[in-house]
Amino acid sequence: MLSMIGLAGGLILLIVLTMRGMNLLVAGPLCALFVALLSGMPLFPQLVAEGESNFLTNYMTGFSGFITSWFPMFLLGAIFGKVMEDSGAADSVSKWLVQKFGIKKAVLAIVLACAVLTYGGVSLFVVAFSVYPMALSLFKQADLPRRFIPAALAFGSVTFTMTSAGSPEIQNWIPIEHLGTSPYAGWEVSLIVAVFMAVFGYWWLKRMINKAVGKGERFEARESDPVVADRELPKPFMGAIPLLVVLVISFVFHDQLMTSALIIALLGGIITTYLLNRKYFLNFGKAMSEGTIGALIAIGNTAAVVGFGGVAKAVPAFNVAVDAMTSIPGSPLLGGAIAVSVIAGITGSSSGGQVIALPLIAPHYLDMGVNAEALHRTVAISSGALDSLPHNGYVVTTIRGICGETHKAAYGPVGIVTVIVPLIGLAIAIALFSLGLGI
Repeated sequence: MLSMIGLAGGLILLIVLTMRGMNLLVAGPLCALFVALLSGMPLFPQLVAEGESNFLTNYMTGFSGFITSWFPMFLLGAIFGKVMEDSGAADSVSKWLVQKFGIKKAVLAIVLACAVLTYGGVSLFVVAFSVYPMALSLFKQADLPRRFIPAALAFGSVTFTMTSAGSPEIQNWIPIEHLGTSPYAGWEVSLIVAVFMAVFGYWWLKRMINKAVGKGERFEARESDPVVADRELPKPFMGAIPLLVVLVISFVFHDQLMTSALIIALLGGIITTYLLNRKYFLNFGKAMSEGTIGALIAIGNTAAVVGFGGVAKAVPAFNVAVDAMTSIPGSPLLGGAIAVSVIAGITGSSSGGQVIALPLIAPHYLDMGVNAEALHRTVAISSGALDSLPHNGYVVTTIRGICGETHKAAYGPVGIVTVIVPLIGLAIAIALFSLGLGI
């Protein structure tokens, strides 16, 4: 009982402290310590036998493991975003988009840019780094409240593209090894749900922005923003080529190198930006330096939350919660969706929710005769809902590390488009599969 109180209390505390703006490098381990203490977990490795769980080891394993896996991508992604900004390439592409879409479609342009990159195989974190400079320029030209930039980036990245059939993102690939399906499992239902989430989510996002503008909110410039003086900019296609290079290289090498393909892709994007637009740079060295600092802050914040998940997964209450979620009576699709969603919410990770739940629920449901393709798509969509609570690594990185906003100002819109909209899409998917569509 104490362990369950610790797990639930630690999660709530982490969300509250995150929303109040506490530094995550403090909030993450503090909340993990709360979970460990109420669960009776030893604090140090010296107090347990070799290999046994303890607070310090479990937290730091999660923390350092994330940095080990993702630092090259964070570093190159942040530098790529900065060189696109400093060279004027981002401004050039954004002005071209404004001319094509119209200033009133600035938000749509950002969402589409994120969607194309995400569906092309570029990591969600890297998409945020890459598109942010363009989004900042577009919001400034359109005079829209900048606190909605994280929602626009997240909506185009982690909703209708991340979990859809055919997506190269890991959330669509994890179920394959457990269910023997393909990336296109349940594509008919997936297409309907993706279209719904795209249309409904965009309508809701625009409605929130228009309401804020109606109340007098406008774009507020900051000293840290890039100075947009009357300067010569690259041709739009010269600014777009580096984005295409990242997209094409990551797509070509995705199956062979998986996430490591991003290292080559982003390096290619940085080199291409420099070679094509080197005469337009204001200060290439400063852009590299600022990108490096930004990457360190972003990955540190995210790793702090991942470390919390490392402790949460090791306490007795977590296994009890998993058993309860995977034993829910009624529709197997509903039970599977709830299990994955709740675990993703606790760990703050969509992929984590799948990795933990699927080995437990897949054999059980397949033995019951549940359609594997329907389960695949349901699990994929459900993983992309409650995972986006305030403590989620991507959410923290995008709001704080990349956009420089506070959770209090920016999370509301993010939560609506990345939690509520996917949950509605999940309900539609379960209903359609229950009616026999795509089975």
